[in-house]
Amino acid sequence: MFQKILIANRGEIALRILRACKELGIKTVAVHSTADADAMHVRLADESVCIGPPASRESYLNIHQIVAACEITGADAIHPGYGFLAENAKFADILAAHNITFIGPSAEHIRVMGDKIEAKRTAKKLGIPVVPGSEGAVREDGEAKRIAAEIGYPVLIKASAGGGGRGMKVARSEAELSQALSTARTEAGAAFGDDAVYIEKYLEKPRHIEVQVVGDGQGNAVHLGERDCSLQRRHQKVWEEATSPALNVEQRMQIGETVSRAMADLGYSGAGTVEFLYENGEFYFIEMNTRLQVEHPVTEAITGIDLVHEQIRVASGSGLSLKQEEVRFLGHAIECRINAEDPKTFVPSPGTITHYHTPGGLGVRVDSAAYTGYRIPPYYDSLIGKLIVHGRNRVECMMRLRRALDEFVVDGINSTLPLFRDLVENVDVANGDYDIHWLENHLAESQ
Repeated sequence: MFQKILIANRGEIALRILRACKELGIKTVAVHSTADADAMHVRLADESVCIGPPASRESYLNIHQIVAACEITGADAIHPGYGFLAENAKFADILAAHNITFIGPSAEHIRVMGDKIEAKRTAKKLGIPVVPGSEGAVREDGEAKRIAAEIGYPVLIKASAGGGGRGMKVARSEAELSQALSTARTEAGAAFGDDAVYIEKYLEKPRHIEVQVVGDGQGNAVHLGERDCSLQRRHQKVWEEATSPALNVEQRMQIGETVSRAMADLGYSGAGTVEFLYENGEFYFIEMNTRLQVEHPVTEAITGIDLVHEQIRVASGSGLSLKQEEVRFLGHAIECRINAEDPKTFVPSPGTITHYHTPGGLGVRVDSAAYTGYRIPPYYDSLIGKLIVHGRNRVECMMRLRRALDEFVVDGINSTLPLFRDLVENVDVANGDYDIHWLENHLAESQ
């Protein structure tokens, strides 16, 4: 097991990792920008190192400074959390060259799954169902028209190196295709430095279903069920739950076993999430995230398995702590991402939290690094914290969530708490009857 882990992140995920390390008896090093000098993970870590000014590229994305912090403190491993350098293959390679363990998958697997075209090819080879579309990047409009005609309109043009909805356009007819391709390429080039795009069949009303998996890199992998992340705004997840209201036990186990078998064959190491669109009883692979997900706590709630513990165990060479037959799914869990944003316009609302009170009680968890007097900086993601609620079934979970939202207080800045208080009262949400377009339609109707 590791002696000391450097946490190359900030906010609630840095604090989440720090707590796991303490429970395992591992010393911790917090790195921080000058803007985060008073952050909670900095206060609680055994050691801390300032790695630069507020701008991410000069601090949390500064590989040289982070490696130097490891050498100064004697940390023998780095946990990247999510975002920043979590899926940076170059970072993983550099750490290996310095004999520092990267708590995550191999650089090779990060590269393969980080390129959406190569990820789709790999998934198909591994027996994972994929969305019909082009085999690779589409360079010419004539080729795009031929492929679109074969799979049928509407089609979705996506950036090969993209994410978060950037470089993504829908064409509902051949007349719209050329403009959609041009716009997608321009956006992709500006956002990712790579204007390569590919084409997929556009599904009209799919759900977003993702499967959590953990592998040991030695040909063993287990799945921890699925999460439903269909309530999204601009392709960003807002509300996640496990298990999905749309799946039955047979479907859950079938897709879970498909994914775990594929990751075992791949020799995947660590935690990962394979994401699908689901429509009319069929699953279609869209991407794999080779890191811990923001929404991992809902999986922890229904399985009782600490995913960060598993990541650390696997990276240290200790292997998985459980076998597939030992995984049990108990009850239902929902996570709400509470952001420092206007609940209607979603404009970021940095500033000082003048009063902060989190809910408690049976089945209620809040992952947050905020506190009364804490200043939300304007430089990073606007996440204040995550409210995770667990119940014996979905009805109990929704009732508990309603109560917890009523108790949650964030004063001094705008937050998205009112949005979730609205959603928990909505009939469609209560019935689990929604798709990836539902929330944006609901918000448009509410204006």
